[in-house]
Amino acid sequence: MQELMRQFATIFRQITQHKWAWPFMDPVDVEGLGLHDYYEVIDKPMDFRTIKIKMEAKDGSGYKNVREIYADVRLVFKNAMRYNDEKNDVHVMAKTLLDKFEEKWLQLLPKVAEEEKRQVEEEAELQFDMQLAQEATYANMAREISNEISEADMNLKSLREMVIQRCRKMSTEEKRKLGIALTRLSPEDLTKALEIVAENNPDFQATAQEVDLDIDAQSDYTLWRLKVFVKDALPIKSKNAGAIEGINNDIIDDNKKNNSKRRREICDALVKSAIKRTKKVV
Repeated sequence: MQELMRQFATIFRQITQHKWAWPFMDPVDVEGLGLHDYYEVIDKPMDFRTIKIKMEAKDGSGYKNVREIYADVRLVFKNAMRYNDEKNDVHVMAKTLLDKFEEKWLQLLPKVAEEEKRQVEEEAELQFDMQLAQEATYANMAREISNEISEADMNLKSLREMVIQRCRKMSTEEKRKLGIALTRLSPEDLTKALEIVAENNPDFQATAQEVDLDIDAQSDYTLWRLKVFVKDALPIKSKNAGAIEGINNDIIDDNKKNNSKRRREICDALVKSAIKRTKKVV
């Protein structure tokens, strides 16, 4: 682009040094010449001095490319031709210089087109590189999140082990009532309960047409999870509220008999907390 600017500056200098360029060197002296209607005819005044100052600007206010300069140089001549009659000397001088300028511009135009094409390609390449960098950043973020999830899964596994170790074993009567409560779940909730069983039993087919669930064969961890799930699911269904109340009453009776109410409360809280954390991660 700098080379094009240099070549255009040469053309500009040749035009401004022409013997007929003097009327266009400075802004039109509207007041001095008594041209009271000038701004009614000309929307955007332009002159060679203004163009030169803008070409040499270093503060970012200058021209961005040669097409912008080309447009302003043409504007100088077009304004003069528009305001002055065809037979007026200024009109004739402007038209003559415009023709010379257009001729020189056509010689430079192929290089301008080539440079513009190169800039478009560079911009496309830059955009592509930025996209690759952005995708790489997203990939790293995804990798970090995946690592965090894996770490959370490991922590949950340790938590499950702790829950199992601190929870007491379910009594035979508790298992019986849990089995009855499971049969009273809605089809949707029953499916969710079977999915809980399947989590720790890879061979268990939760989605099979017929499911044979052996309560006694389930781990303490699975049984406690089922108990908490049933306790949450049944109270919202008035017809099934009795089943869960039976389980709760059984817990109270068992507490009185074994004098370990506090232990059960801690156990239930630990299990429910583990389930909530599991849902959040998933």
